[in-house]
Amino acid sequence: MKKKIQNMAVRAREASSVVATLSTEIKNRLLSDMADRLVAAEKKIIEANKKDLRFAEKKRLGAAFVDRLLLNTKRINEMASGLREVVALPDPVGQVVKQWTRPNGLKISRVRIPLGVIAVVYESRPNVTVDAAGLCLKSGNAIILRGGSESIHSNIALAKILRETLQAHRLDTNIIQIVDTPDRKAMEILVEQDKMIDLVIPRGGESLMKWMGDHSRIPVIKHDKGVCHIFVDKTARLDLAARVAFNAKVQRSGVCNAMETLLVHKKIAPSFLPNMIKKYAAAGVEIRGCPITRKIVKGVKAATEKDWSTEYLNLILSIRVVLDLESAIAHIRKYGSNHTESIITEDPRSAETFLNSVHSSVVLQNASTRFNDGGQLGLGAEIGISTTKLHAFGPMGLEELTTTKFIVKGDGQIRE
Repeated sequence: MKKKIQNMAVRAREASSVVATLSTEIKNRLLSDMADRLVAAEKKIIEANKKDLRFAEKKRLGAAFVDRLLLNTKRINEMASGLREVVALPDPVGQVVKQWTRPNGLKISRVRIPLGVIAVVYESRPNVTVDAAGLCLKSGNAIILRGGSESIHSNIALAKILRETLQAHRLDTNIIQIVDTPDRKAMEILVEQDKMIDLVIPRGGESLMKWMGDHSRIPVIKHDKGVCHIFVDKTARLDLAARVAFNAKVQRSGVCNAMETLLVHKKIAPSFLPNMIKKYAAAGVEIRGCPITRKIVKGVKAATEKDWSTEYLNLILSIRVVLDLESAIAHIRKYGSNHTESIITEDPRSAETFLNSVHSSVVLQNASTRFNDGGQLGLGAEIGISTTKLHAFGPMGLEELTTTKFIVKGDGQIRE
């Protein structure tokens, strides 16, 4: 096991020098071919996915988990579309970020280059296999993928198609590699390869993030839990607030940018909450409320202290009535996870205060938290949503998978 993972890391390092020098034209041709091959292999992919779904059923995993795991025609087409969107995006490699000339005549440029080798460790969502590989390829990086045991058959099937595409184009298949065992020991060995791997990006639950922080020798950018909030201010249009708050929780509850806590200004709570909670109940949402919420709407389950910091990833929502804007911001600072927050308000001053005072990766006004997504923000497919402020924060697209180096051109200058 140890030798196998070490060899993967060595091969990835060697392949990184190949992919770093590929032209934009070649990379785009590869991505387009990968997209076509995914669509053509739909039947094989779905058959592999069925094995994972049977495993999930046997383990009695929840409906939200199964939804994240499921691959069907629509989702396979979405993965292919994601690759084609990346084709359409500018290639960051070689971009000149800034250039200037020093008084001594030295011409200095700051240029984007790939990070090198990226390991992506993820749980349940097999689409990450394709999204992450596509973004790493376009940004000139080699990638090692390590998905969870619950999606291993789907991940292997998808990675096989991507690697076959590289082979068909006579390129090193080690540009994209996948750890094909669910053994936890493989992950332990992987995150010790600090001489070969430049960055680890984990995508998963709180336990995975803690494990990475405790064990990785390699720098980690965390895609941590999403305890996302919407604050309905006293000036909010109630119809708009209801539409946005419903979408943020119900449209897809098992994802990191779904709202987990709804904060409501005390002045509008009596007129807003009864109909809102009724609408949630009709959609099967379990409400856990503060004492004021439970006083306004009878029969609501009491929220505990733990609820305010919980990422449910399910049709469960905690609701708290707050005194004012400052109280809402204080709640978010105490219980939030720096992921996504939104304010529903018609007051420009309240909006500016909220947008400037809340330091999450994406902060919105009068829009659903579900827009914290690389595709929705125009970045194309994303490799994750970073809740770590160094070196990237928020959805990580192509630019966030590069760094910069300085290129200096002189004419015999020496330092005195």
